[in-house]
Amino acid sequence: MISFVPLSVLLRRRLQTLAALQWVFSFLGLGIVCIVIFIGLFFTCFWFLSMLYSAWWYLDRDTPRKGGRQIQTIKRWCVWKYLADYFPVSLIKTVDLDPTQNYIAGFHPHGVLATGAFTNFCTEATGFSSVFPGIRPHLMMLTLWFRIPFFRDYIMSGGLVTSEKECVSYFLSKKGGGTLLVIIVGGAQEALDAWLGSYTLLLRNWKGFVKLALLHGASLLPIFSFGENELFDQMDNPSGSWLRWIQEKLQKVMGISLPVFHGRGLFQYSFGLLPYRRQITTVVGKPIKVKQNINPSSDEVDRLHQQYMTELCNLFETHKIKYNVPPEQHLKFQ
Repeated sequence: MISFVPLSVLLRRRLQTLAALQWVFSFLGLGIVCIVIFIGLFFTCFWFLSMLYSAWWYLDRDTPRKGGRQIQTIKRWCVWKYLADYFPVSLIKTVDLDPTQNYIAGFHPHGVLATGAFTNFCTEATGFSSVFPGIRPHLMMLTLWFRIPFFRDYIMSGGLVTSEKECVSYFLSKKGGGTLLVIIVGGAQEALDAWLGSYTLLLRNWKGFVKLALLHGASLLPIFSFGENELFDQMDNPSGSWLRWIQEKLQKVMGISLPVFHGRGLFQYSFGLLPYRRQITTVVGKPIKVKQNINPSSDEVDRLHQQYMTELCNLFETHKIKYNVPPEQHLKFQ
């Protein structure tokens, strides 16, 4: 018996696929296109547009580290809802967050393209403002990306800001609370370990975000995103391999990692740069209250860091069965 899929369902799935395509392009190709356009305009009769933008760029140079420039209209674009439904992506709250407090959240794991982090905290596709009323999220990103003309303005519109200490101080020194700074702790290096079924996090010696929480008295918030490492397949790059050696060298020089990955295609499912349709569930844990200390000792940082790792493990263990993680699987820290 032949079953027919309603036209509305087919159309919705195609729109979801196009939304995923534009998102992948945004972070793999849009920056290069912006650079080409910016330079290319100088060789045309529209050279003055690049000159005007250069002046704007100079005057606006501090914005990415001083609050950014969120645009709610862009964060609420319908394209982001289609993107979230493509996987789908969902945001789970375990406790309410006090809007009079500030938070530094550690997001784990990075995955190949940090899909859950972007969808949940840079768009309203999963209803962040309804789930956590009074909280303003900002996702921190490598400063390198904010040096690309036009592209910098695009990513700032979603709440992305630089990962500089100055940026953290700007947000957390403001009175009133309600700020959530999301840091993908493992960063670009952790993307090289984004393997299906991998739960190894670069966290054991990464303590900078903990010290920042102490300096500003911001609560620490563990976040684990189930399914983040299942969206792409990576080329084998075990520690000690020639590929891993090259990737780590490039990462040190460029500041960004270059995982060799693939997913599905636009019209077929065997090979391409589109992510697989696999569920992502981002679970926001219980905040750890932090008392401000403008001169914390190494021991104090270590104790708080250990407490954070314990809470992250508890969060993972509590929810892993619900999201198809084997009972014998546990987090590993490097």
